[in-house]
Amino acid sequence: MNLAIYPGSFDPFTNGHLDILRRALSLFDKVIVLVAVNSSKKSRFTTEERVASLREALADTPNVEVDSWEGLTVDYARQKGAKHIIRGLRAVTDFEYEFQLASANRFAAPEIDMVFLMASSEHSFVSSSVVDELQKNGADVSSLVPSAILRLYEKKRR
Repeated sequence: MNLAIYPGSFDPFTNGHLDILRRALSLFDKVIVLVAVNSSKKSRFTTEERVASLREALADTPNVEVDSWEGLTVDYARQKGAKHIIRGLRAVTDFEYEFQLASANRFAAPEIDMVFLMASSEHSFVSSSVVDELQKNGADVSSLVPSAILRLYEKKRR
């Protein structure tokens, strides 16, 4: 099976992430969406909330699994037998960070390749932090995130 890992903090998961995932599914038999746990990063939603909302949002998407992991993504990929890690790119600033990350991953696990997919133009401005800031300030973000994420925001607000 041609398996890829799609890691991210997904805090929150956006329609831009969903677009990258759908396109990755045209390249790979199965994709594991991996919620990366970074204890030094302050997250709006807990790991459990992110995993649960992703499972809900992706319930009807075949050949997708959702998991979480604290540690190097390449170690998770090795454990699962994946040879590819999916990353999305929106702008040149993303490229600089992703190039550094890819180089570090290549050092740690030369047998695992990074696969970069460009964001679709309609999602090129969408990031988790932009969505979060818009939502916190009362903007309607329903066109930027799956409905499961809207419900997660509503739950958090109560």
